[in-house]
Amino acid sequence: MHTTMPASKATQYYLDLEDRFGAHNYHPLPVVLEKGEGVFLWDVDGKRYYDFLSGYSAVNQGHCHPKIIEALIKQATQLTLTSRAFYNNRLGEYEKYITSYFGYDKVLPMNTGVEGGETAIKLARRWAYTQKGVEDNNAKIIFAEHNFWGRTMAAISSSTDPSSYKNFGPYMPGFELVPYNNLPALEKALQDKNVAAFMVEPIQGEAGVVVPDEGYLTGVRRLCSEYKVLFIADEIQTGLARTGKMLACDHENVRPDILILGKALSGGVLPVSAVLCDDAIMMNIKPGEHGSTYGGNPLACEVAIAALQVLKDEQMTENAAAMGELFRKEIAALNNKHIQLIRGKGLLNAIVVAHPNPEAAWDLCLALKENGLLAKPTHGDKIRFAPPLVITATQIQESVEIINKSLMALD
Repeated sequence: MHTTMPASKATQYYLDLEDRFGAHNYHPLPVVLEKGEGVFLWDVDGKRYYDFLSGYSAVNQGHCHPKIIEALIKQATQLTLTSRAFYNNRLGEYEKYITSYFGYDKVLPMNTGVEGGETAIKLARRWAYTQKGVEDNNAKIIFAEHNFWGRTMAAISSSTDPSSYKNFGPYMPGFELVPYNNLPALEKALQDKNVAAFMVEPIQGEAGVVVPDEGYLTGVRRLCSEYKVLFIADEIQTGLARTGKMLACDHENVRPDILILGKALSGGVLPVSAVLCDDAIMMNIKPGEHGSTYGGNPLACEVAIAALQVLKDEQMTENAAAMGELFRKEIAALNNKHIQLIRGKGLLNAIVVAHPNPEAAWDLCLALKENGLLAKPTHGDKIRFAPPLVITATQIQESVEIINKSLMALD
C-alpha cells in the first residue's frame, strides 16, 4: 500500500505550526500550498499540482482569476466595510445585478454558505407563520438524509453523519428527515400542515456526488407547490456553472422558492453568500430581525459581480459540461478494478474506490499528491474530482493519466 514521501523541511515546519497552535478539526493532506493560478497550485517547495478539489467548488473560476483580483484590489483601495448601519454605493448595484442574473425579486447578502442556509431557514419559518398560518413555534423544515450544509448547531441538527452531530447535542427542534431521491417519502412528510420548507441539494456533494434520478427535482417542485411548502435549493456547491448548468436545478428547469449561493460567488477570493427569493417571502423579514456586520460589504459586492460576470464571459458553464463528459469517458475507459463507480454532472464528479482496505481512498489521494494532483476523500471510500471550470481537454487527459498511474498504488 502506498505511503507518502517524507515531508521536506519547509513543509514540515508549516505542518508543525498548525499542529502546535491550531485546532485539530481538520485532517488535511500533508501538502503546504503557497501559490495558485488557474487549475494549478504550487507548494512551498515549488512543486506544481492539478487542483481537483477547487476549494470544494469555491474556485470554479480558477485560482486568482485576474478579473476578480482586479475588482478586489480596486475596491479594496476605496472602501471595504461600512456595516449595514449606513448605505454604500456598491450594495444596491450588486443587488440589482444578482437578482437580474438569477431572476428573483430580492437578495439577502451574507458571508458564508452555512449563514446562507441559516438565513433560508429563518425566511421559511417567518413565511410559514405570517403567510401559511402555521401556529407560532410549530414550523418544521424537512431535509434529505445525508445532506451537508455546514457545521453550525442548526446544520448538524439536520445531519445524519455522526461525525457532524455526535456529542454536540441538544439539537435544534423543528427539523425532520426524509430519504434523498424519494418522492413518496417526501410527499408523506409534506402532508403535515406545519411544514414550512424542504431544503435539499440538487446533487449531494459531501455525501459523495450523489446524483438523483431524472425527474426528482421536477417532482420536488410539484409537491412543494401542491402542499404550499417552500422549495429551498442549496446550490452552494452545485451552483455557478459547476454541473454544466448555471444552477443544477436548471437541468430540470425548476425554479426554487429560495436559492442559496456561496463558495464560487466570490471565485474563492473571500467569503460571500447570498439568499435569493421573491418579495412574498423576503419581505416578511423586517429591520433588525436578521443581518450580518460583513454581509453585503462593498468589497464582497464588487468581487461577486466580477465572479459572476467571468462565468458568463468565459462560457464556463459550457466548458464544465463538455470537460465533465470527457472526464467521465476517460475515467471509464481506464476500466480499473479499483474504480467501483463513477458518477457526476459537469465537473462535479466522484469515484467510489473498490478495495478491502477502508483507508484505500486516503492512500490513493496520497499517491495522487505524489504524482501531481490534489483531491480529497469523502465518506471513506469516495473521492471527489472537481477541478476549476477553466480546465482544458489536454489538461483533463493529463489528469486522467495521473489518476491511472496513482491507482497502481492500490495493487
